[in-house]
Amino acid sequence: MTGVEGLRANSSWFTLEKKPFRILGGSIHYFRVPSAYWEDRLMKMKACGLNTLTTYVPWNLHEPQQGVFDFKNQLDLEAYLRLAGRLGLWVILRPGPYICAEWDLGGLPSWLLRDPNMRLRTTYSGFTDAVNSFFDQLITKVAPLQYSKGGPIIAVQVENEYGSYAKDEAYMPFIKEALLSRGITELLLTSDNKAGLKAGGVKGGIVGMDNTHAHSITSEMPFKPQMVMEYWSGWFDVWGGRHHIYSPEGETYLLSINFYMFHGGTNFGFMNGALAVDLPAPKPMITSYDYDAPLSEAGDYTTKYHLLRNFFSQYQSKCFFVVKRRAYQPVIIEQRLSLWEALPFTDKPYKSERPVNMENLPVNNDNGQLYGYTLYETTISSGGVLNSKNNIRDRALVFVDKEYVGFINDEAQKLVIPNEERSLSLLVENCGRVNYGKTLNNQRKGIVGDIEFNELPLRGFIIHSLDMNPGFINRLEGSGSWISMRQQTSFPAFFKGRMYLNRNPKDTFIRLPVWKKGVVFINGQNLGRYWSIGPQQTLYVPGPWLKIGENQIMVFEERETDGKIEFTTTPEYGMTVDVQ
Repeated sequence: MTGVEGLRANSSWFTLEKKPFRILGGSIHYFRVPSAYWEDRLMKMKACGLNTLTTYVPWNLHEPQQGVFDFKNQLDLEAYLRLAGRLGLWVILRPGPYICAEWDLGGLPSWLLRDPNMRLRTTYSGFTDAVNSFFDQLITKVAPLQYSKGGPIIAVQVENEYGSYAKDEAYMPFIKEALLSRGITELLLTSDNKAGLKAGGVKGGIVGMDNTHAHSITSEMPFKPQMVMEYWSGWFDVWGGRHHIYSPEGETYLLSINFYMFHGGTNFGFMNGALAVDLPAPKPMITSYDYDAPLSEAGDYTTKYHLLRNFFSQYQSKCFFVVKRRAYQPVIIEQRLSLWEALPFTDKPYKSERPVNMENLPVNNDNGQLYGYTLYETTISSGGVLNSKNNIRDRALVFVDKEYVGFINDEAQKLVIPNEERSLSLLVENCGRVNYGKTLNNQRKGIVGDIEFNELPLRGFIIHSLDMNPGFINRLEGSGSWISMRQQTSFPAFFKGRMYLNRNPKDTFIRLPVWKKGVVFINGQNLGRYWSIGPQQTLYVPGPWLKIGENQIMVFEERETDGKIEFTTTPEYGMTVDVQ
């Protein structure tokens, strides 16, 4: 398209094709929504009266191993952006490389942390080389979808909230040039809170602010369009806390605005981040990313949706779909396999005199272990006191001769071990890497330094990687090693059941009221973690991930089970608290 004039910010309002334009945006992350539901969610957003989709791009999903890129199926970003265009939505793309998003390590790949000198979000060459390699792939795919080329992308955000990090003055100019040199020509935006405005901006870019500082946009930028880049429709939740709810106020809607989130979706798998700001130790995010958004985790209309739709009635289109759900009959667990019996299906164990953190294990084609659990085994010659020295990230179940004796975490760093010469095993869980704040460089997981027994460092480890990736789950599921539930169960263990459907599958939610903590897999798909401490008490199961006929359900449980998986049509997010 020659001669077109895209989004501009040359006066106190935005223009598109030289006509006044008001951005009414909403965030929906393609990587948090099953691809079969992309169209449903985007059409519902358009029907609410919004005109612009915003989405982050998670580097850690698109480059799971260094130099190996994935933009297919659930990660087909081009298909997602084209779909938005076909539905009449503009797009503001937020390609990072850092995205925050309550996502593991803010979207940065954990293999970056294999470098002991790594300085994330700076011009350190180990980081910029990796960014350049990723942008070579990413920007090639999205540049043809810009407005000037007939596509839906009207603006691109440079990095994300860098003013709150601000460790390198040369970094934001580097990211800006990385975008421009690869063909990004649309309007550039940044997103920061008020304190981060100066350090987070780029020359020629328009600053978007969060809704806690929306009132100050005019005074900060009196001759530029007013843009609330993140108008928080709700808030995220952490394990052991409460479910946050939020009632937005209407006056900010007079600005150009992006609702974060319009539809939150789910942190499927092990991809949740962790909260670390003003806390003695990080608190991991829950699996649900419902966010108290206008569209619920499962895509339902909420009261908030209808209020917004009425407010934006002059812009809306007609489109009302309801995704049906079903409460299936409970599934009875038929077979189980203890953790110890499952070890032969993992990668070859690694022997090391000293403990090795998960990112530096020689697995995953030497990209280290990305997520999940790591089992460290050694021997002790007497009883005594185990002391983690705060080097266990994030929590460990401790076993003596495969019998559970207790746990260690950031609050309980010492454990008394019974007397006798025995094997000692620590099953360490990576609960999710911090996604925001100044501690990103310190997010290595597993055992990250010496741990002591009777004040002496333990040595002589055998280390098993339990990342529970699809290859491992498929090997485990198809093995002939499973044992009947009639025999006594030891924990931790994997449990398997079958679910038969004789008609088209519908969405549902899993309930595990007696189970304590673990992970659920359906047909090989990792639904995410559950934990009885809440607030979340259900796991979302998308209908498109089920099939007519036999469906395999596998659960990894740490401590307790009643051998039954229940289903409900209603999510349970726990006791609520207002966002302050």
